[in-house]
Amino acid sequence: MGRVQNKVIFITGAARGQGRAHAVRLAQEGANIIGVDICEDIKTNSYGMATPEDFDETVRLVEAAGGRMITSIADVRDRQAIVAAVEQGVAEFGRLDGIVAQAGICPLGTDDPQAFLDAFTVDFVGVVNAVEAAVPHLNKGGSIVATGSLAALMAGATDNPSNGVGGLGYSLAKRMVASFINDLAVVMGPKGIRANAVHPTNCNTNMLNSDIMYRQFRPDLEAPTREDALPFFPAMTMMGVPFVEPEDISQMVLFLLSDESRYVTGMQMRVDAGGYVRNRPQQPTF
Repeated sequence: MGRVQNKVIFITGAARGQGRAHAVRLAQEGANIIGVDICEDIKTNSYGMATPEDFDETVRLVEAAGGRMITSIADVRDRQAIVAAVEQGVAEFGRLDGIVAQAGICPLGTDDPQAFLDAFTVDFVGVVNAVEAAVPHLNKGGSIVATGSLAALMAGATDNPSNGVGGLGYSLAKRMVASFINDLAVVMGPKGIRANAVHPTNCNTNMLNSDIMYRQFRPDLEAPTREDALPFFPAMTMMGVPFVEPEDISQMVLFLLSDESRYVTGMQMRVDAGGYVRNRPQQPTF
């Protein structure tokens, strides 16, 4: 028996990166997956988004791990599309036990106001839409997990004006995710449903491994490479590592979706190699 045996989990942003890692890890522990991803680029976001081929690969990996996966190409900003995806999955699997609101973008390096709006609507409104679609199907023992961000919890990180207005939108959205989860835990607690947030530090995904992100770490260079930026990545940790792997985040997600965490709710779970305590932010505190 796996740690989430026979549970059905809804994951947004499931085509690659952390979303894919979560889907595969949960399948290894007995879960079936309902997954959505936009699978197209967002104009203000300088790095490319996942593709339908990426999504197909996630399905292959989930099935190889012993699970089943139902997918829908949908934008988390489109509430009706997300509701339809969840209802399709529930109709197929007959239940819903948990949700991972993972989809996110970080459109740095631009002063286009649309970047602020895109970051906020994907990273916060998308979380609310996913939760709203899932809640009618969750029962006692259900679990809601949302992805926040270490950088957003630290003033002067992604919200630094030098990062552009998209960084401000990202920070605002992720801080609101933290507050939303805190209060959602109060609302859902009497129904026996948990709500927690996971806040990663640098994570070894396409978001981190992008030209725009390299420039944030090496603003002194016109066109820094990954090799130029890599020595500066450990500034976001206490343990001297440049980043964590998506699978490291998946281990926390697995715990929060399993019955092992049946009395864990309202928590801000930082998988950050000590980055938060190293930088000792004063506001906000979680």
